[in-house]
Amino acid sequence: MSTWLDDSELGRLNAAAAGEEVPLSPQSLAVLQIAQEAHRQTCGTFDVTCRPLVELWRRAGKRGLAPTESEIAEARAASNWGLVEWTDGGAVKRSATARVDLGGIAKGYAIDRAADVLREAGCRGGLVDVGGDLACFGKPADGETWPVDVKDPSGPGHLARVRLLGGAVCTSGSYARFTEIAGRRYSHIIDPRTGRPADAVLSATTVAPTAVVADVWATALSVLGAEGLVLLPEGVEAMVVQRAGNDSRILCTPGFRELLEEPLTE
Repeated sequence: MSTWLDDSELGRLNAAAAGEEVPLSPQSLAVLQIAQEAHRQTCGTFDVTCRPLVELWRRAGKRGLAPTESEIAEARAASNWGLVEWTDGGAVKRSATARVDLGGIAKGYAIDRAADVLREAGCRGGLVDVGGDLACFGKPADGETWPVDVKDPSGPGHLARVRLLGGAVCTSGSYARFTEIAGRRYSHIIDPRTGRPADAVLSATTVAPTAVVADVWATALSVLGAEGLVLLPEGVEAMVVQRAGNDSRILCTPGFRELLEEPLTE
């Protein structure tokens, strides 16, 4: 599922000509189909087909010059779900320009599969952590719940600690990965609706039954901001740290507040 390897399944799909069927493993096909459904659930804000926009802003960072309106419009039109169709064992693109990027979902899927392996091996409790996104089950060796710190996007240290009986936690935001152009930082997360970086949210943290669901909604809330909290499906809780002038504002679902070890500081 790597976009950095030309010979990965995703690499071959992105390089394929229009009408060429690209075989995909059941795993890659499953993640792509989950991503397509997530696109619908998140009102189009989680869109793995916006790879041309990601590439456009990456090139802009290297040259130190923001894309033009026409370049953004061209990249937005180059790829969408209407240009991808499924076959029994793979996918066919209707346009060679269509490309996908599973960076906002593949890690969550991998975390869930690793946790499954631990359970199948007979582990009574376990935690899988990949780059700060994690899933846990059972009980830790030294307690009843799993403590998970949420990083403060505005500085060192953590903003909050949640206590989990099980499930997954994923955080997405602009504080760690960004592109700098003419002295201004732009988030690596693109709003597919505008074709521009989503800079209003400093971080979005989600708690969900699975890491793949938490991963999707952490990315979507980084675009939607607090307005997206009402779209969360049952079983998903979240905290959004949003820009408010020169300061920031923290908004949580009631369920997320119940998971906090201590109340958030005003």
